[in-house]
Amino acid sequence: MASGAQAAAESPDALTVVLVDDEALIRAGLRMLLEAETGIEVVGEAADGHAGVELIARMRPDVVVMDVRMPGTDGVEATRRLTSAEYREAHGDPPGILILTTFSDDIAVRDAVRAGAAGFLLKSAAPSVLAEAVRALAKGDGWLDPAVTRALLHELASRAEPAPVAHAEIEQLTRREREVLRAIADGRTNTQIAKDLFLSEATVKTHVHRIFLKLGISDRAQAVAVAFRTGLVRAD
Repeated sequence: MASGAQAAAESPDALTVVLVDDEALIRAGLRMLLEAETGIEVVGEAADGHAGVELIARMRPDVVVMDVRMPGTDGVEATRRLTSAEYREAHGDPPGILILTTFSDDIAVRDAVRAGAAGFLLKSAAPSVLAEAVRALAKGDGWLDPAVTRALLHELASRAEPAPVAHAEIEQLTRREREVLRAIADGRTNTQIAKDLFLSEATVKTHVHRIFLKLGISDRAQAVAVAFRTGLVRAD
């Protein structure tokens, strides 16, 4: 059987993934699910965050699927290292980081948001959702599992530090930009937002970029937190 790196070399256009989880059985299951999908290659595995960061720096995958809780270096600390200025200077932009979580991990996931993770998926999610989330992150979208979004965002709204943006800055957003921000807060990808609002995906990406610029933020997780903490969206 070809190794992950060999497989990726044989399929140069494939979306590449590294798995980081301390349970070998979980990694095997994730690999099986992802490699059953056309155009996705698992190019490496690691059993903890420290080894994962070193492997990711070597393999430069498009997406990392990472457990939030692991012995030693956990998923939060590994995410923090991958999104650090030191990592970027040495290795370029980090991959999209998809955090695997459970309902009991709200605080850990909140910390992963702050560390720079781009997506969150329940371990109990349907197999097809895993591949959809990986593809979304590879395109530069975020991913918030609908089953965990409300609980996570309630945690962000109630426990996070004061919002870095004032309500007046939210008011600078156009009506369409507010619609897009609400959709982001609902866990919608750019593709889904485009379909819901009858826009092209390129137009949605432009709106997202302008929202980030106006609010002085850099990723979708921050946009979600801002939407909730300023009252644009409420955690009911």
